[in-house]
Amino acid sequence: MSEAHPIGLTIRSGSKLYPGTQALKNVDFDLRMGAVNVLVGENGAGKSTLMKVIAGVEQLNGGTITLDGNPVVFADRTDAARHGVGIVFQELNLFPNLTVAENIFVGHEKTIGGVHIDRMAQHAVAAALMKRLEQDIDPDMPLGNLRIGQQQIVEIAKALAEDARILILDEPTSALSAAEVEVLFRVIGDLKRQGVGIVYISHRLEELIRIGDYITVLRDGVITGARSMEGVDIPWIVSNMIGSASKEFPKTEHQSLGDEVFRVEEVSLPRPAGGYVVDHVSLSVRSGEIVGLYGLMGAGRSELLECIMAQHPGARGTLYIGGERVKERSVSGRIRRGLALIPEDRKRDGLVQIMSIRENLTLSSLGDFTKGFHLSLRAEAAKAVEFVKRMAIKIASLEHPVSSLSGGNQQKVVIGKALMTRPRILLMDEPSRGIDIGAKAEIFRTMRKLAADGLGILFVTSDLEEVLALSDRILVMANGRLTGDFPAGAAAAEVISAATPHLNKVKSS
Repeated sequence: MSEAHPIGLTIRSGSKLYPGTQALKNVDFDLRMGAVNVLVGENGAGKSTLMKVIAGVEQLNGGTITLDGNPVVFADRTDAARHGVGIVFQELNLFPNLTVAENIFVGHEKTIGGVHIDRMAQHAVAAALMKRLEQDIDPDMPLGNLRIGQQQIVEIAKALAEDARILILDEPTSALSAAEVEVLFRVIGDLKRQGVGIVYISHRLEELIRIGDYITVLRDGVITGARSMEGVDIPWIVSNMIGSASKEFPKTEHQSLGDEVFRVEEVSLPRPAGGYVVDHVSLSVRSGEIVGLYGLMGAGRSELLECIMAQHPGARGTLYIGGERVKERSVSGRIRRGLALIPEDRKRDGLVQIMSIRENLTLSSLGDFTKGFHLSLRAEAAKAVEFVKRMAIKIASLEHPVSSLSGGNQQKVVIGKALMTRPRILLMDEPSRGIDIGAKAEIFRTMRKLAADGLGILFVTSDLEEVLALSDRILVMANGRLTGDFPAGAAAAEVISAATPHLNKVKSS
């Protein structure tokens, strides 16, 4: 296999030091061309740092990089792009006020005579890329009008437009539906046949085994395993990632459920063009109950949570907490009544990237540390330290910007911020998106502990195994409606059938 996949880029004795943290420690890495080079490790293991070094976003403090046998130093992202390195970040780097085509070509616009932007040419190429990715997305559509999964498709198209020789994909499937994942894998197969070297980062281990040709495992900035993917299984990956057996999250013991703590009746959200995004949904959650809300992309799950949190003025429906009707129609009012939401897109909706970890954690509960016009920074910092420990967030300092954390640790900050408001109902939209085995297990253990303490939890997930393992009850949505209500232990086939009613009609006809 190695003869068919020559080494294109190497890193030798690579080290990267941040204030208080050594992210990479004498790393030796080989990137093979015409192959998928899988990079795996827990959050904070050094994957993102290694990826950013290859893409020119960061520079090594020690060690060397060679490209096609020649020493190179990438001064910045643009310099790396000139050498043929493209990257798709997990956290989307797009402009919501620009069109799809403008986002694809931002920074390398097609021009007429080097002066005027050739919008027709950009539109044509963007349309061809959307067709290649099997997406019905208008290149002239403002990006902000697209759901996060569609935005991720645009980010991938943006990298494909650069014709990179080396392409880095960081969690490219985290917001994609199963059908979109299959399209992406076909595109990756085409790129391999063209000789492109692909670095593929994902926490979905079955996905890595399926698509990878070579695997490199990082733990605490050190490479603990590097080999061909032939013969690799999940226990081998997990052992090298965490040095022990897999961290599972099944139920440890049965928790008795309390009375109904939350109920919604006839929640609906009209579409501007007619019909409903959320179509008269009613559900309830009991004290101590974890209710999983499963469905495919576009089913209306995220929009339902947003309606509950008063994020859509056009939404209708009635909410009850503890049997009392919720009359507040603002986000802050519903937070005060005991609702908290972990949003799907933590970067856009859950965090203020330029603010510190401390400030992000306490952002929704500043009133707890305020007397009159005075904010007690000491009390705020003490509470932030408490939640850093409670959520096992890996940090060097509370005062570092939250953007300095890995994706999984950023997600823990978002959850900690919500828990600091002392909610009675916790709404969680894809809480494990882009999170590794260890971080996922910690978050799910926290969810179980919160439920045991009487909190009601309603969480959205696209991961079937996750919803089956974690839920006390499973609700299924499709086309804006509830199409299934299953107890714990339900068969996977039944849940999938409820999530795809259109396929069932085709089969029966």
